[in-house]
Amino acid sequence: MVLMNISLTVVLFIVGGFAGFINVLAGGGSLLVLPVMVMMGIPGPVANGTNRVAILAQCVSATTSFFRNGFSDFKLSLTLTLCAIPGTVIGALLGVKLSGVWFNRTLSVIIFILLIIMANKPNRNAEEKNNKQHPNRLILAHILMIGAGFYGGFIQAGVGFILIAIIHKTLNMDLVRVNMHKVFIVGMYTIVAIVIYSFNGNVAWIPGICLAAGNSIGGWLGSVFAIKKGDRTIRIILVIVLAIMAVKLLLI
Repeated sequence: MVLMNISLTVVLFIVGGFAGFINVLAGGGSLLVLPVMVMMGIPGPVANGTNRVAILAQCVSATTSFFRNGFSDFKLSLTLTLCAIPGTVIGALLGVKLSGVWFNRTLSVIIFILLIIMANKPNRNAEEKNNKQHPNRLILAHILMIGAGFYGGFIQAGVGFILIAIIHKTLNMDLVRVNMHKVFIVGMYTIVAIVIYSFNGNVAWIPGICLAAGNSIGGWLGSVFAIKKGDRTIRIILVIVLAIMAVKLLLI
């Protein structure tokens, strides 16, 4: 059981808000949340499961905001989600068996890899066209969702970058709509992941609710800001923070 005090509650709320904003805008917010929870004394596997509560709240908030701003394609979002869920189940079943030490090591490696990917990220401000999707590319996108779902169920941290790459590259879709689909997909498969992690005792509900409160606010703000594509400064700060935390995790 994770004991909470006012200072830890405030920290989780603030970190959750920032992570929710980053997750919707680009991705990688969980790469900040998970190390913070581990450093607070929450075991890695429990932090991994608890983070899902906040992710769900963030995605519900962001999906609602996108819908209210006229961005929705629930048919495509749902078919992509249905392909991701089988992978999520397998990934979550594997994730609950990952020991605390190996979780920290795995997360550190993933952080370093994604930092490299982030450093070479294409310009989000480039003007793009939402061209008609080729049937073969549509099929490929659905197949790749299985792998994305597996990773999301296993670790979750950084899955936003994977989903952005898949949807953007295969479906030739503008980044606002990419994020619109991303938050819907993540929100839906996260429900499945929460059930599995909770059943195995890897969800600390009080910290999860604190994170969820921050994530939901950050997710709503991020969905609004995503339309303006203004994440460059935040990403620079995130890279610096994540690099420090990756090193710290290796030393735990």
